[in-house]
Amino acid sequence: MDLLPLKALSDATRLRLVHILLHYELSVNELVRILGMGQSRVSRHLKILAEAGLLSSRRDGLWVFYAAPASGRKLAFLRAVLPFVPEDDTMRGDLTLAAQVLEERARRTRQFFNAIAEDWDELNREVLGDLDLAGAVSAALPAPCGTAVDLGCGTGAVLQRLLPDAGTLIGVDGSARMLDLCRRRFQPEELARGKVSLRIGELSHLPLRDQEADFACINLVLHHLPVPAEGLAEARRIMSPGDTLFLADFLRHNDEAMRSRYGDHWLGFEEADLLATLDHAGFTPAEPRREPVGRGLTLMLLTATAR
Repeated sequence: MDLLPLKALSDATRLRLVHILLHYELSVNELVRILGMGQSRVSRHLKILAEAGLLSSRRDGLWVFYAAPASGRKLAFLRAVLPFVPEDDTMRGDLTLAAQVLEERARRTRQFFNAIAEDWDELNREVLGDLDLAGAVSAALPAPCGTAVDLGCGTGAVLQRLLPDAGTLIGVDGSARMLDLCRRRFQPEELARGKVSLRIGELSHLPLRDQEADFACINLVLHHLPVPAEGLAEARRIMSPGDTLFLADFLRHNDEAMRSRYGDHWLGFEEADLLATLDHAGFTPAEPRREPVGRGLTLMLLTATAR
């Protein structure tokens, strides 16, 4: 009998950590802040839990994130044991602080994009070089297309390219300043009569109805999301079976400067992980196309069909 998981839970701090990480994926520094303990102490407890198989870790550049296992026997073990641990004020407070940490992440992201909105098109050109991303999205648009949605539309370059070929365009972005700049690309009558609808909102809680979109794209956006799976699940919610999603994002890399210069949360994705996340969200992805771009990065371009 493997007693290591039971031994790993025989400490109040480790119970608090597991309780938090069953709900959220968090970095070591974020956990230090939530627990109010030194980093070495928190890291030691995380190591014990990880060695017992009760936590998984993910390194992203210089950062390490921890979470409960996504599936399997150890997750089942935690879900069986934790209901017998009374949730006291301390544990409830941990979850409140964790939610605040994630909200601060989102707020910093919004502030970042509001601040750099004027320079965003130039920054994109710096990374994409000669790649015509808007053209690639346009080529994936089904004909005819009723409602096309750009999730994380930024300043609207892709929306503008789709304008002649879609009945209605919807752009969603979390930055009010980005949407202000996006609005300038369109004629007042296009906005007034609803040909183009620009909506502020988070990709984890889209301001769209179920199955409102006939086509959606999400370009260079997933790596900004704390939980990319939530954005993809929301994309699936607004689409009907058979509809097409176009996705463009970076392959895994180690350019830490992308965090400060572009506000990236993830340093790209492993191809297999991204395809699995799409599948779990309810999409059948096609084989990605790889395109080398600036800063030594590689972009994955793919379409996926909603099931």
